[in-house]
Amino acid sequence: MDKDYTKLWLDYSKRKDMGNGALFKTISVFDFSNPEGFPVIQNALEELTKGAAGMLGVIPLVLSGDRSAESAGVQFPKGTLSIRRMEDLGPETYHVIEHEGKLHLHAGDENGVLYGAFEILRRIAMEQPLTGMDVTKTPDCPFRMLNHWDNLDGSIERGYSGKSFFFENDEILVNDRTEQYARLIASVGINAVVINNVNVKNAASLLITDTYFAKVAELSGVFSRYGIKLYLSLNFASPMEIGGLNTVDPLEPQVIFWWESKMAEIFAKIPNLGGFLVKADSEGRPGPFTYDRTQADGANMLADIVKKYGARIIWRAFVYNCQQDWRDTKTDRACAGYNSFKPVDGTFRDNVILQVKNGPMDFQIREGVSSLLGGMEKTNEMLEVQIAQEYTGQQIDLCYLMPMFREILDFKTYCGKEKDTVADIISGRCFGNKNTGIAAVTNTGNDRNWTGNDLAAANLYGFGRLACDLSLSPEQIAREWIALTYGNDPVVMETILKMLLESREIYESYTSPLGVGWMVTPSVHYGPFVDGYEYSRWGCYHRADHAGIGIDRTKEGSDYVSQYHEPNTSLYNDIRTCPEELLLFFHHVPYTYRLKSGKTLIQHIYDSHFEGYERALGLQESWKSLKDRLPLEVYHRVEERLIRQVANAREWRDQVNTYFYRKSGIPDEKGREIY
Repeated sequence: MDKDYTKLWLDYSKRKDMGNGALFKTISVFDFSNPEGFPVIQNALEELTKGAAGMLGVIPLVLSGDRSAESAGVQFPKGTLSIRRMEDLGPETYHVIEHEGKLHLHAGDENGVLYGAFEILRRIAMEQPLTGMDVTKTPDCPFRMLNHWDNLDGSIERGYSGKSFFFENDEILVNDRTEQYARLIASVGINAVVINNVNVKNAASLLITDTYFAKVAELSGVFSRYGIKLYLSLNFASPMEIGGLNTVDPLEPQVIFWWESKMAEIFAKIPNLGGFLVKADSEGRPGPFTYDRTQADGANMLADIVKKYGARIIWRAFVYNCQQDWRDTKTDRACAGYNSFKPVDGTFRDNVILQVKNGPMDFQIREGVSSLLGGMEKTNEMLEVQIAQEYTGQQIDLCYLMPMFREILDFKTYCGKEKDTVADIISGRCFGNKNTGIAAVTNTGNDRNWTGNDLAAANLYGFGRLACDLSLSPEQIAREWIALTYGNDPVVMETILKMLLESREIYESYTSPLGVGWMVTPSVHYGPFVDGYEYSRWGCYHRADHAGIGIDRTKEGSDYVSQYHEPNTSLYNDIRTCPEELLLFFHHVPYTYRLKSGKTLIQHIYDSHFEGYERALGLQESWKSLKDRLPLEVYHRVEERLIRQVANAREWRDQVNTYFYRKSGIPDEKGREIY
């Protein structure tokens, strides 16, 4: 396999100089005593020298820290890049300024140096001058995490880019690819990673035993050299499954003692471990509810034990009854998270972070923002999104997710604070919580290009950039990624930019109308099966009948709307004011209902699916226009995905339109072929 794993966007090939080379004759490090004792800084220096050599043709002289020279008033010549610790800068903060031909990188800590180095390199790679640069940045989210759903047998749950590069045949892999991955994600500011599936079973339960301690510690060391904390997904049932107890009741003394002993063993063997991610009481997993305890009881038991090690417990809020009766129209899976966690708001320990999915269901292409975001004022929260595209095309269909994430971050919760958006909550600006952030179920695997579909890498890059800077626009992120990946050919730039920015809308138009969701093939979640989940135990329905479609979540229905603050409750409760893109998420609507466009609901369904298919064809044609402007290997990989996307869009169009024509008996006004 080609070892140039990070050609994705860390491509230090020759670029236009634009005078930047004159700033890299010497790199000097100050105020970190001995830089060799700071491995993150060592990696930052390596990146800077690689970048200077590869992009500028300059091989700089690197000087170790010498505080006496600076204090003695030694003046370094032009062409010096100086790196210094500045006590007035906070953790992970950097300030890069060019002055009189010298480039100064000031940072509050090692991570700040690394991020500042990547800021400089990103600008060079995008062919931007460093002259006059003056940038100060602290990452907006304290925790910027990637969640891997990798299994120890090498498979990945919801993985669409090959197999795991962490695990194979129940063994942990630590190799060159591991190092390159840490480098890759550090370049966009990721500072935490969970390496194993949240559904912890089989060999994964033994990650907290001597079976794997040595390799986990080695892996933790690789990540720590890039400023990244390693986390493990934890099996809440471990005291029974590997400890021989007959209970995992979090208030039972024998359970607490077992975890105290186990954590002492874990942190003695893996001292740099950041903590644990826990999925409990969800999809068949045992948890506190099994013993009539609260979610806070379970999380706090573990949090109290790991606090002495400086570790954290990330507790997933994905808790609901997966044995729902489809005949019951009042029980609503969307309500479950809020009902489980709101009553215990304010009772979680400071080192517990509640990880909340962006919507109350499960990563659909369109759903309401989770009411827990803005509802849990006294609890640390981390937003969970998914770039693995489980329900959004599986890295076959193009779906650039930054427009969706931008909408979620900008959502106003009206929680009573001046700064009340989701972005304000996960940055800590809203409620003043310190342990906050954002996590993504990641989209990487052992495919040579990391993400299977080359264009899916825009979501990995975009997530990291957005986690660091919550103000970035989808267009700005896309332009950066295209320039870093394909260069500054204006035709390539504008063509791919248009494809990316329109892709989410296109995917939505030929799949799920107006927020209804869930019409996917069960289990695999790719391709249409309109009634696939309609009579299932999972509580995810569309409730279509001969007269209409949609879920009644109004006050007369499941009353999910009341979990929001006003005016959102009233906005969503009234069919006349409910945003139409969420109409069927909140209302059961007759097929004859007229939308603001003047179309009936059924006609909108027909039109959007026909148009979505045509626009999918348009994506394919746009890509064809770039054949002579891109590496053929890249061109053909994406071309193959777009061919499959068009076939998928056709199937969605015909199955959905046929279903609703047969259900409603109302023909297409335009007389197009429906089966």
